[in-house]
Amino acid sequence: MELKDRIRGYLPVVIDVETSGFNDKTDALLEICAILLSMDENGSFFPKTTLHYHVKPFDGANIESSAIKFNGIDIDNPLRLAVTEKKALSEIFEHIKIALKEEDCSRSILVGHNAFFDLGFVKAATKRTSLKSPFHQFSTIDTVSLSALYCGETVLAKAISKIGIEWDNNEAHSALYDTQKTSELFCEIFNSQKLEF
Repeated sequence: MELKDRIRGYLPVVIDVETSGFNDKTDALLEICAILLSMDENGSFFPKTTLHYHVKPFDGANIESSAIKFNGIDIDNPLRLAVTEKKALSEIFEHIKIALKEEDCSRSILVGHNAFFDLGFVKAATKRTSLKSPFHQFSTIDTVSLSALYCGETVLAKAISKIGIEWDNNEAHSALYDTQKTSELFCEIFNSQKLEF
């Protein structure tokens, strides 16, 4: 089976964002990671390409102190090497477009843990930067629902631990680490359910 045949012609891309609040219209996108998945000759998904960016808050963005305390991001730290939303998204979108051609897929679909949250911030940033998104505008694959079905857990750390994947609480709540673990969770669940047709 080829990747294009597994999910209705969609290319799954795992996304996690760290933000300055919960409102995707007013709060800043501060960090984003995207992991593009591929499929091996046995029909198993695996993480292929990782793209990770620290992002500068857009002009006028609301910064909630509680969100910053939770994710531990120091917005003003020059070592973040933060880039604009446009640079981060345009590079991610370009890699996705290349993968769509390579895999002969029609569109990409966002995979996330509470995927509606990540998609909301990606859509808002896409609108602000006047870019064209390769993602389906409302369909997602949510690993919260998948893990609830697969192992009876909805919290990422608990689901990961329950199925035997290593989890480090000290690394959690960074977009890079959470995306890596979400991709491992997705691959574990999907690879255990091989389609026979």
